[in-house]
Order: sequence, then structure tokens, then C-alpha cells
Amino acid sequence: MQFKKQKMGESDRYSDRFMDSRFKKIRIGDDNNALIALIAINAILFVSFGLIQVIYYISKSTSIAFQYEILRWFIVPAKLSSLATKPWTVLSYMFVHVGFFLTLINLVWLWVFGSILQDLSGNSKIIPVYIYGGIAGALFFVASSYAFPMLREQVEYSFMFGGNAGIMAVALATTTLSPDYRLFRMLNGGIPLWILTILYVIIDLTGAGGASQHLAHLGGGLIGFLFVVSLRKGYDWSLWMNQIYNWFTNLFNPDKPVQPKQQKIKEKVFYNTGGQKPFIKRPVITQQRIDEILDKINQKGYNHLSEEEKAILEKAREADF
Repeated sequence: MQFKKQKMGESDRYSDRFMDSRFKKIRIGDDNNALIALIAINAILFVSFGLIQVIYYISKSTSIAFQYEILRWFIVPAKLSSLATKPWTVLSYMFVHVGFFLTLINLVWLWVFGSILQDLSGNSKIIPVYIYGGIAGALFFVASSYAFPMLREQVEYSFMFGGNAGIMAVALATTTLSPDYRLFRMLNGGIPLWILTILYVIIDLTGAGGASQHLAHLGGGLIGFLFVVSLRKGYDWSLWMNQIYNWFTNLFNPDKPVQPKQQKIKEKVFYNTGGQKPFIKRPVITQQRIDEILDKINQKGYNHLSEEEKAILEKAREADF
């Protein structure tokens, strides 16, 4: 299904109708909340590495042993020969965080941009965007380390970890999808999302890390931008990831849904109505129907609703159902 570009102001109307109402669809306690799962994975691994680091400090009183014996197996090196012996680090490094405040700041940024991306595009895009951005960041990191003479001199000792490239991808994907999305609406109509994104990019590029790390973060942001551009043209890069995930989870699900047999579509018969107006189907509003529509938004996004489903939510909102 082709992903159509939102018209100007559509995200504002959507936010008014759903973000500030009882129909806010993606909540912390919802099942299969990809954003919460992503944040939880980063937080759990941060605590795990922290505990291991404490054990090393107590037993060996040095951080070098922890970095050499544990951390180096999960962070991505700039040196190609080292990367060839640990190719999995292209994925693992984006979930490794060291330092409480830096980790907290990263997860807050991930929550801010990720929650908006989920609201606008559904629950199935954020993890693929994060992973694509992280992989692109690793490739940009290695490539830039060899492309520039000053960085090439440090390639032997250069490495990268953290989810900055993935978060940058989520930020740029969200902004490309809806740059005029408004935050903090109580402040004179709200702050456009693109302003917050510029602020985030500036903070990231002026923060800790070398030139190769900053280029890697920008590389992740570029992939986030291209992800949405491709999505609008009808190419969903996240499709294969979600298919593999669904296939894997269904292997252990005894109650997995059975695909119904497709029925043949009968031939349509057209006849003269004698000038009578066609029958207009009126949607029936029930709590069960509303829950089904909210579940669909949670999985696919608001843009995948039919006109009838949008009308049901609109009538329910007006009637304070």
C-alpha cells in the first residue's frame, strides 16, 4: 500500500482529535508497544553492563579489563580487520550505553521522537527505522575513519557505541513524515517538530565524540529521511523485518490466527434505479468497534484507516462516546 504524503495541517487535526482525547491509541501498557520494548532493551542492557562493570571494579580495580574482556565484543571498531572478526557488533553496538546521564538523555530523545512516529505511522516502523539507522551509522563510522587522513591515523583505537545513530534516524524519519507536527500546544499554538529536531541535531553534534562518530550519527539521520521518502513511493523497508518477526512469534503461538480461504468475488449486477438516491450506509458506533479501530491505528497508523473508520472516530469524539 502506498504511503501518501500528509497534507498541510493534517497532523495538527490528527493531534487535536486523538493525542488529547480518550482515543490516544498507543499507551505504555498496551501489548506489543514497540517503543517501550526498544527503550526497555536499551535500559536492561545498560543495567547489565553496569553490574558487570561494578564486578570488574571490585575484583580487578580497573576499567581496562572490563573494556578489553567484555565491552569490545559488543562495540563496533573502526578497523576493518577487527570488524571482520566481530561482524555482529554492527547490530549490538547500538544497544550498548555507558554513563547514566548520557543513557537517560538518549532514551528521553528516543521517547519524544518515537512516540510521535508511532502515533503517525503505527507500531511497526520504529524498530526497523532504529535498526536501519544504527547499521548506516556503523557503515558511515568505518567509512569516514578511512576516508579522512586525520581519522585514519586513529583507526587502530577508534570505536563507537550507543544508540545515537538509530535515534537520529527516528528523529529525521518523524520530522520528514510530519515537519509541522506541534508540541507543547499551550505555548502560543505549539512548537513545530522541525525546530525541536534542529535543536537535537545541534546538541548531538556538539556533544561528546569524535568527527567519525558525528558523521555516523548524520548517516543514521540520512537513512531515516530516505526511509520515509521510500515509504511514500510505496516501498516499505520494514516489511521484511515485520514478516520475520511475525513468523518467529507465531512458531510459539498455539492460538495463531488461521488465514481464511479467499472467496471468489461474484459478478456485480448494475441496474437502473429510476432516479432514486442510493442507500447510504450509516456506521454503527459501539465500544467494540472503537476498540477495533484503535487497535488498527496502533498496528498500522491513522493513515491506513478507511473513510468509514475515520467517520466513526469523528462521531464518537463529538458525542464523547
